[in-house]
Amino acid sequence: MEEIRIYCENTQSYIKVSLGYTLKELAAQLFNDIVPDRGLPVLAALVDNKLKSLDYKIINPHNVRFIGYDHPDGRRTYIRSLCFVLQNVVREMFPDKVLCIDYSLPSGLYCDLREKECAEDGRPRRIFLTDSQISDIEKRMREIVAADLPFSKKMLSLEECCTLFERNKQKEKINLLKSIGRFHYNVYFLDGQADTFYGPLIPSTGLLATFSLMGFNDGFCLQYPMDGEPGKVLPMKRQSKIAGALNEYSDWCTVMGVRGVGTLNEKVLSGKIVDLINLSEALHERKYAEIANQIYDRRGSVKIVFIAGPSSSGKTSTSKRLALQCRILGLNPKVIELDNYFVDRHLTPLDANGDYDFEALEAMDLDFLGNQLNDLLDGKEVEIPRFDFKEGKRYFDGSMMQLHEKDILIMEGIHALNPAMIPGVDSTKVFRVYASALTSLSIDENNNISTSDNRMLRRMIRDNRVRGVIPESTIMRWQSVRRGENRNIFPYQEYADAVFNSAHIFELPVLKYYAEPLLRRISPSSPAFSEASRMLKFLDYIVALSPEEIAAIPPTSILREFISGQTL
Repeated sequence: MEEIRIYCENTQSYIKVSLGYTLKELAAQLFNDIVPDRGLPVLAALVDNKLKSLDYKIINPHNVRFIGYDHPDGRRTYIRSLCFVLQNVVREMFPDKVLCIDYSLPSGLYCDLREKECAEDGRPRRIFLTDSQISDIEKRMREIVAADLPFSKKMLSLEECCTLFERNKQKEKINLLKSIGRFHYNVYFLDGQADTFYGPLIPSTGLLATFSLMGFNDGFCLQYPMDGEPGKVLPMKRQSKIAGALNEYSDWCTVMGVRGVGTLNEKVLSGKIVDLINLSEALHERKYAEIANQIYDRRGSVKIVFIAGPSSSGKTSTSKRLALQCRILGLNPKVIELDNYFVDRHLTPLDANGDYDFEALEAMDLDFLGNQLNDLLDGKEVEIPRFDFKEGKRYFDGSMMQLHEKDILIMEGIHALNPAMIPGVDSTKVFRVYASALTSLSIDENNNISTSDNRMLRRMIRDNRVRGVIPESTIMRWQSVRRGENRNIFPYQEYADAVFNSAHIFELPVLKYYAEPLLRRISPSSPAFSEASRMLKFLDYIVALSPEEIAAIPPTSILREFISGQTL
């Protein structure tokens, strides 16, 4: 029998296997299905830097790296598989309802059950679940996990898929498959039930030992293992303001007739996307005005507006658009960059690797910042600092500032929501805004879209256009960016007085137009290739806008901050 030579990156050795040998068989042969030096079950593998399920058959020489839950692709594979178990249980217990896995929460995935049809106003008819019902769902899921049922995959025709998903009442999934226009699709099966997932699954349910369901709003949160502690679920954080913004966006998408990527694709293909662009931009304008009104209503006390948010949320555009709305109300916004309050380079704290930690709160001169803000609040004139990033030093150029009766100060920075940034400043004088691209548009009923992926595409496009940063560098830095956000931004979201959701319902077709060519430049030998492949697969389900349709995006749009053409 013909033998194939495989290089295993985990063991740094070559192995010869028979033609058609599966990755699962190879993992069992090499290290008994446990990732070496990790002590974690093998969940999937990177084959020549492309993610594959363990049923993948080897017919050519490859580089193979087996991965567990400690790898981002391993976590996504685990979560997809867990969602399939949940889907099966809901179909069994509530056969006349539809499960929607709607959006990401700090503690997991927000899910709810819905009637087949929406209400008269276009909003989804959500089904309230009692704690007892949620407990019963979790109990049944654990029975399926204990049974260690296998996941399998089969290629079906479009017609066969539509028949299956019509039976499951998954209209968005049907719309998506039809809008893509392929003849055949991979369909996964578990205990006789079928579904589609946009990435591989684990071999069997027995590996899904760690999860929990917790009631949240009208639905529940599907909690999965923590990153770094796969034996524990994510702690429950009831961040009502973020959840409220996501839920509002989800309902608005439904009212607009866009319940998933499939119906969004139909808008593009039917030439109706410009109308959706105009509606979405009008929604943003309304939200800016609402926040400005809140600031104006507190004009007797509020003199400082802080804006914070994760990378590529459009904070710069948000501050400018908010300033315009405040001016309409008769206020006079003044802007100071928080970056000007860094300590001199030699005083910057170091991280665990001995490098400068510019994202640490202690990298800012908090005493000097607090003193200047208090002086401004007292009506005093102060000299605003500047920071020379090349020299790593603060300097002054004679720029003076004083706050008069109708003046408000707008400041943007990663620590702007953290109360520890200005402990000596009267908090009643401060209005805090959290801005983020909180997309709750889903691929279909049970495949949500990561807000992190949305922001990474934004950043990739902007950094390549403005700074000449290659896409590979953006991908390789992204996990570090995320760690900084988890430490410095996300824990303080609920301190915000207002949340601005910078996501646009039409933006993925725009981002695809710009991002797809950039991602295709990444070499298969690059360590960023697996992530680029994943993003390309995701974008493959989206119909891109044409240059003429992109031209309809107004020059004041937040998206123009990333794709160019902004006039703010």
